[in-house]
Amino acid sequence: MKILLVYPEYPDTFWSFKHALSMILKKAALPPLGLLTVAAMLPKEWEKKVVDINTTPLKDKDIKWADYVFVSAMVVQRESARQTINRAQALGKKVVVGGPLFTTEREEFDDVDHLVLDEAEVTLPKFLADLNNGTPQHIYTSTERPDITATPIPDWSLINLNKYSSMNIQYSRGCPFDCDFCDIIILNGRKPRTKSADQFIRELEAIYSAGWRGAIFIVDDNFIGNKNKLKAEVLPAIINWRKTKRHPPSFFTEASINLADDIELMRLMTRAGFDRVFVGIETPNEESLVECNKTQNENRDLVAAVKKIQNFGMEVQGGFIVGFDNDPASIFKRQIEFIQKSGIVTAMVGLLNAPRGTRLYERMKKENRLVTSFTGDNTDCSLNFVPKMKTETLIDGYKHILGSIYAPKAYYERISTFLKEFRPQYNPQAFQLKFYHLIGLVKSLWILGVLDKGRRYFWKFMLSVLVKRPKSLPLSLILSAYGFHFRKVYAKIANTKISLNSKDMQAAEKV
Repeated sequence: MKILLVYPEYPDTFWSFKHALSMILKKAALPPLGLLTVAAMLPKEWEKKVVDINTTPLKDKDIKWADYVFVSAMVVQRESARQTINRAQALGKKVVVGGPLFTTEREEFDDVDHLVLDEAEVTLPKFLADLNNGTPQHIYTSTERPDITATPIPDWSLINLNKYSSMNIQYSRGCPFDCDFCDIIILNGRKPRTKSADQFIRELEAIYSAGWRGAIFIVDDNFIGNKNKLKAEVLPAIINWRKTKRHPPSFFTEASINLADDIELMRLMTRAGFDRVFVGIETPNEESLVECNKTQNENRDLVAAVKKIQNFGMEVQGGFIVGFDNDPASIFKRQIEFIQKSGIVTAMVGLLNAPRGTRLYERMKKENRLVTSFTGDNTDCSLNFVPKMKTETLIDGYKHILGSIYAPKAYYERISTFLKEFRPQYNPQAFQLKFYHLIGLVKSLWILGVLDKGRRYFWKFMLSVLVKRPKSLPLSLILSAYGFHFRKVYAKIANTKISLNSKDMQAAEKV
């Protein structure tokens, strides 16, 4: 059996880092971890080929080679996923799909031969058994939450690691919190399920043995969902494993803001090589936090919490949202002030949307405020429900935030604010100079220091770093390149026109 596993293309979004990656000759930020894991679950005797359209064009000869075409995608990859399916069907191939997009929008893909939905550890074996018996069904679903200690190590041999800026690995699934706009608990549940420490180390060893020496993203939606196990087993195991490696990788992940409450956990994470963490801040408006059930963020000094994490050697990347029913007219100014004061350089500000299946989605549906499907990208200036705030006011305010925080002057000032708080845990052995680093240095200096309109602020910032914090020069260049990417992405948003159709107007009149 010949299996082609295809990962659809990501649009040019906040997290694509397309414009920054081009400086270091990389094609994509992360490989398709889910597909590589699925590949490891297929019979060993089957021939397998992975095409990540983000790094490699999908050719007709690839499709013609296969007996089955497997496609997995996130919601934001919807357009490319549909194109891939159509191409495979036009060439007479059977298509099998799975992953978040198809699990949450199965009705939109009823024309696909086989939908293997929910968690593959449960549904994929059933499909494979039926396929072996010649009786494959159309849809496979399950509400079962599998024990992921049985999940196999992804098959890294199927991709070219050099095309990516980072690798990825999964330690846990599920989040103990219940934010009403988040679909994580729909997909993975509220009870965190974790891999064993030994299993996690084996996965790290597999990536390292494949030749990877760069950063690794632990993709968990909340890495600290089970703090006790992390502190007692997993982080000590990572610390010991890194000691055996000449060039151990660094790590970054996602966590809730209550990480700042646990000094022991932060110390262990930095000793284990963690230098970045994405945190859902959402909003400085307390009423909006209560509205969306973001209990872990309520009644705390969020700026102080961010700075505390930065003080322990981890850069805080933040997620922010505008468009809550309780957002006041001052929210746009307050978001700007918070982001600048906190020194969160990578600040993903998005419009509130209601993913299918979430409590927010059900509330908007009940209030007759839903107007369209969620695009999967909350930074593309789209809304899938009618907000309480006037739509034009919300969109204009949103664009004002982006134009303010990613203007060169404000952006470089924010990096400086961050560097004042950042206490990195330096490990001289952790960095291995590569050719693409030199290419990246030359290209970034040329693009940011010569071509970019913000070059005056770039050189002023870099001079300050050279004088005051020379050890921070590599990180400063990386963050500067990120800023170039963000400005490119948000320049398109600035020109986006939003208009309400008649259906939207009817819904608005009933709000």
